[in-house]
Amino acid sequence: MVIIGVDPGSSYTGYGIINKDGNHLSHIASGVIKTDTKRDFPARLKAIYDGLTKVIKEFSPDECSIENIFYCKNVKSALKLGHARGVVMVAVANAGIKACEYTPTEIKQAVAGYGMAPKEQVQSMVKMILNIKDIASLDTSDALAAAICHANSVDFKRLVDAAGVDQR
Repeated sequence: MVIIGVDPGSSYTGYGIINKDGNHLSHIASGVIKTDTKRDFPARLKAIYDGLTKVIKEFSPDECSIENIFYCKNVKSALKLGHARGVVMVAVANAGIKACEYTPTEIKQAVAGYGMAPKEQVQSMVKMILNIKDIASLDTSDALAAAICHANSVDFKRLVDAAGVDQR
């Protein structure tokens, strides 16, 4: 199963693509969709959509893991992040890909074993789990961490769904 993880942002949207073969995870590709902060906000959202659509077409992921918002100090930043997440969800939905959302705490817990782990620790664990030497940015490692989180959760989620358990 090919999984794309996405760390949405209005300036930098990280993506990471991994392959899950049984219990083995391997890195396929990763990077950042960078928007021009001098452009108007709708143009930046379009750049995120276009960039992610191109990545999805190139790698044909089966499922998507998106980092969810759980806390933001600045309301304006939270709204911009919400717009970026919406664009990501539309790109994924238009490609017919199932998307699952995880909070940053859930992702950190799944990758580093501690929900409050610093981004640098998460990046170190991602490198170790996927056996890669370098990761371009923290946005990229966060996206790969989201993909790893989903890879480690997907089998359990399917069992719960098949059992008809209400997860609310």
